[in-house]
Amino acid sequence: MTPHAPSYYAATANPFPAQPVSQGDLSADVVVVGGGYTGLSAALHAAEAGLSVILLEGKRIGWGASGRNGGQMIPGMRWGAVELVDRFGTDHARRLLEVANAAGEQVRARIARHAIACDLRQGHFHAAAKPAHLEGMRRELDCLNTLLDHGAASIVSAGDVGDYVASPVYHGGMIDKNGGHLHPLNYALGLARAAQAAGVRIFEQSPVTAIDHSGPVVATTPHGRVTARHGVLACDAFMGELDAGLGRMTMPVANYNVATAPLSADQAKALIPSGAAVSDSKFVLNYYRLSADNRLIFGGGEKYSPTPPPDVAGFVRPYLEGVFPQLKGVGIDHAWGGMVGVTLNRLPHFGRIGQSFFAHGWSGHGVLLTTLAGQLIAEAMRGTAERFDLFAALPNRPFPGGPLLRHPLYVAGMLWYALRDRL
Repeated sequence: MTPHAPSYYAATANPFPAQPVSQGDLSADVVVVGGGYTGLSAALHAAEAGLSVILLEGKRIGWGASGRNGGQMIPGMRWGAVELVDRFGTDHARRLLEVANAAGEQVRARIARHAIACDLRQGHFHAAAKPAHLEGMRRELDCLNTLLDHGAASIVSAGDVGDYVASPVYHGGMIDKNGGHLHPLNYALGLARAAQAAGVRIFEQSPVTAIDHSGPVVATTPHGRVTARHGVLACDAFMGELDAGLGRMTMPVANYNVATAPLSADQAKALIPSGAAVSDSKFVLNYYRLSADNRLIFGGGEKYSPTPPPDVAGFVRPYLEGVFPQLKGVGIDHAWGGMVGVTLNRLPHFGRIGQSFFAHGWSGHGVLLTTLAGQLIAEAMRGTAERFDLFAALPNRPFPGGPLLRHPLYVAGMLWYALRDRL
């Protein structure tokens, strides 16, 4: 049985027994490929609607980004309200944001309903890395309030940053009570337990090697196959291993995190007095939060190769100490990485192939949007596709350059944005 990759989350995971391997010919109303948030949410919503569901996971539940991410519940999408209005107009932007901004409440409701122990905390602070970024946040909040009467967020001036985070590098920010943070692997495992209670049959170590979307969906595994009326493709950064066409729509990007040695209660309170999750406004952003046992969980930097740095802690440490110079030399107990799927324009990619539905390319906003996506997929299966189609209509294009050049072109672009962050 493949264990979860070593991380702080794996070391503090709630018990969840290994699930059986899929064998022989099975059938269900729905077959879900992928045991992360998107697949688990789709399976749970479909089962609650009375459909029979089989979920196939190639390794372990929460093995990918769902069990390794920073745990940040960031409201909205990578595009803000201003950008959405400029591109789609006021009415369309309002509809998108109404649906997207409901995701946070849905996650909190799921956690409460199923008593998922995942260290849920409230609040997300978006820190302005430059004075101009704070002005952009003011415009963003004005637009949000015009569209949605968004009373949960407020601007924090440069002089008040210390009430939220003890770092000298920020010029203000925006605090949003609709955001928050959680233990991501325990959230995934909790969704899996809820799905099983609703009747979902979960199989691990059951990678799908081929899938036929025509007529009934047929998902083939090394030891059998599953036939279903509907399929759900929920593989995010690994979508290309299942469908080359969908794989061209995202770029797998490696993110790295560390968890420090436990801080004292006073140290932790002084570091992030608000207790909120924090991410900054850089294009290649830093993001961090406090764990339930007072560790700083910090993510910073990206690599565009699947090969991790030989010393992940050493790779992340300069970013951590750049934000918190008072933590220079702090002990690091855990260091890990994982792949996330990023689209060309940073908007998620929804759609259909035959009788199958897919959603991927969360581009750093996956904790909330994935749970929402599962609900929208289940709605569409039952014939209520308005909200799913709203997201399926978002413009997405494959990465340019074909198999040989797409990665070098992407790296060149990201290096340019990283340079802009430093200017």
